[in-house]
Amino acid sequence: MKKIFVFALMLVGFSIYAQAQYADYFTSATMRLDYNHVGNSGEEHFAFDQMVNDGEWAGSKTILIDELKLGKYFFEVKDIKTGKLLYSRGFASIYGEWETTPDADKEWGSFHESLRFPWPKNEVNVTILKRNIKNGFDPVWTYKVNPKHHRAFTNPVTNHYNTIDIVVNGKPEKQVDIVVLGEGYAKEDMAKFKKDAQRFAEVLLNTEPYASFKDKFSIRAVETPSPDSGVNHPHQDIHTRSALSVTYGAFNSERYALGYDNKTIRNAAAAVPYEFTAILMNDSIYGGGGIYNLYITAAVDNAFQEYLFVHEFGHHFADLADEYYTSATAYEMDAEHLEPWELNVTANTDPETIKWKDILTPDTPVPTPWEKEKYDKHSIAVQKKRVEMRKAKVDENVMEEFFIKKRTWDNELLSNMKHSGKVGAFEGAQYKAKGLYRSASNCIMFTRHDEFCPACQRAIKLIIDQYSN
Repeated sequence: MKKIFVFALMLVGFSIYAQAQYADYFTSATMRLDYNHVGNSGEEHFAFDQMVNDGEWAGSKTILIDELKLGKYFFEVKDIKTGKLLYSRGFASIYGEWETTPDADKEWGSFHESLRFPWPKNEVNVTILKRNIKNGFDPVWTYKVNPKHHRAFTNPVTNHYNTIDIVVNGKPEKQVDIVVLGEGYAKEDMAKFKKDAQRFAEVLLNTEPYASFKDKFSIRAVETPSPDSGVNHPHQDIHTRSALSVTYGAFNSERYALGYDNKTIRNAAAAVPYEFTAILMNDSIYGGGGIYNLYITAAVDNAFQEYLFVHEFGHHFADLADEYYTSATAYEMDAEHLEPWELNVTANTDPETIKWKDILTPDTPVPTPWEKEKYDKHSIAVQKKRVEMRKAKVDENVMEEFFIKKRTWDNELLSNMKHSGKVGAFEGAQYKAKGLYRSASNCIMFTRHDEFCPACQRAIKLIIDQYSN
């Protein structure tokens, strides 16, 4: 009992010290540093745009340094006089994905991006670093932030949006704060948006491991009415202008939906305290997307909307890698099997050093045998049929029924193998059939399953701790 009491005092002491450190360098506001990210497959450049007061700081005032270092990019805020590291976070971006597509070999791309951190009291250096081939980080841009710059909008934007508290469990600095935005909801659809936002919260917070920590989450919604209902679908000749300019067809992938109007999305999100963003699309056609520390998009009116909510949020929240490998992808992947930085996939099959060695099921072989040949044969046939159906533009209900049958087949096979339910190293992950491994036979990040694998659950818990402790 005495040891527990002493440890508790140490934690309190650390919290007081950390908050004093915060107060030495930062105000209570949030700085949003906007910039343009421009380049092609061979070079990239950054250009300052503006600084915006994004409202009260909603993040932790004690955990300011990101020790997880996930994401393709990473940024650091350092005191100019002493060089002291004050704040850091990993992130990913649309640019980071775009530069891996064939388009980047032929043309330049330009993307507006933002970094958010506590508003500094004095000048600081903000450095963006990019992950290199050895999984380290190299600096690619440093900007000296002057909080009194003539393009620093120091007053927070007056909130002119209608906001809704879905779940509020405490002060923002002690919570994981999620903002839900609506895309493709006309004014007359706002009651539906509220119900959809509530359903998103319910689904997410009833999925493990979020369910075990639901008291550490606050979820608020912001109404962003569009001129019309629905979202843009260029591949299907459906052309709609909506409030946040989200569109299907990102990177010429029919079901990948992204929003490129970063300022509009950020201004709407700032109506409430937030760290993570979910954009719900008022659309029945299956699709969405998720980018680490940027946002998710997810269609709300299809047979797989609950899976979409949780799968895409896994990308955004914990930088979880896709564990599937038979679907077509727009990205040009590296030829070598480098160790991925994501916490749910690996190229390492040494049980003594594998990244989830502490949760391996005893006596489970690594690599772990599974019915991969049978799964691959069936999945390849499904992909071929899927392409034919897409080209024929069959009705969405027919596509949904097709995918429901695939899910049933997957669950039957993957839950009835010798090592089903065990934690091991199952070959096939992150778009590669060989050389990369996942921790379990099935997962939300592998098929349209309804549970995360143990490696994913552990990664999610680490992020919850980073933002709520």
